[in-house]
Amino acid sequence: MKGKGFEISNNKEPFVIAELSSNHNGDINYAKKLIELAKISGASAVKLQTFKPEKMTLNLKNPFFKISDPESLWNDCNLIELYKKAYTPWEWHEELFKYSKDLGIICFSTPSDNEAVDFLESINCPLYKVASFENCHMPLLKKIASTKKPVIVSTGISSLPEIDNAINTLIENGCDQYALLVCVSSYPAKTEDYNLKRIKTLKEIYGCQVGLSDHTLNNIVSISSIVMGGTIIEKHFISDRKIKTLDSDFSIEPLELKNLISEVNLTKKALGNGRFRITANEKKSLQFKRSIFCSEDIKKGEKVTNKNISIVRPGYGLPPQRYQDILGLTVTRDITSGTPMKWDFFK
Repeated sequence: MKGKGFEISNNKEPFVIAELSSNHNGDINYAKKLIELAKISGASAVKLQTFKPEKMTLNLKNPFFKISDPESLWNDCNLIELYKKAYTPWEWHEELFKYSKDLGIICFSTPSDNEAVDFLESINCPLYKVASFENCHMPLLKKIASTKKPVIVSTGISSLPEIDNAINTLIENGCDQYALLVCVSSYPAKTEDYNLKRIKTLKEIYGCQVGLSDHTLNNIVSISSIVMGGTIIEKHFISDRKIKTLDSDFSIEPLELKNLISEVNLTKKALGNGRFRITANEKKSLQFKRSIFCSEDIKKGEKVTNKNISIVRPGYGLPPQRYQDILGLTVTRDITSGTPMKWDFFK
């Protein structure tokens, strides 16, 4: 998948997204600081969320619009009030996009309605993310597809038929570059819930780039996603979890992001291509493999026996596989004990 200034592929380092979400805490200067820290930490991109609270939900306070989950970070919150706190002012977007461009890091967003897509198009958003909670919003998917930009779709709380419907909608409306993210839509998420083998499943079904939206606070899930063939990692990002925001409890800090990027890149290198070869760094160790050596003096005209040769280290003689081949052969020169055996000794 390619776009303006980026490429996501099996041959590239993982595309790591620092999700700002509500972590800007209502301060554009702090949002800029997060973008700068993401760049310094090595992130490939930063991501915003583009919505208006009144278009995300209804301004009502009956029980349908209140979160009632004792395990939720947002228990007892009214939806409209929650989205007002999470809101990224639209008047910030162009400035944050420009700031990111000046720093040399990609900035893009998750739009939540058609108006948001039109707005993001007006400031040249290079790609789009569809949130797990929006991947059933067909009018939105059609609108995003119509931009002809690459699209990343999260698959939390989604069945395969729902994912299939989302992808078909994108394709039918002009999107020819899309990627999927395995996601667990709980905050923070439990490692054991991720079922990362789904990455391989999605790659086999859709033949596209597949990655991970990681809501855990460890690096294990992200590293394991690379082993499964993932090429994208998204993590919520904050400068310090002591700064309390709606998302701070499942966001990683700059040093954690830096370490994560280093570890997933090393993991990618370690996976290699599956072909067997002796590496350049291994070649100097070839000398420590076993080979066939003369273990007792052999006079010219004598035969090689299991008494006068041995398979020992180092590896300068004939390979051990030729041991039976040379037993009984007559040598054409004197050979001193401790000499590596060569084919020249029989000519």
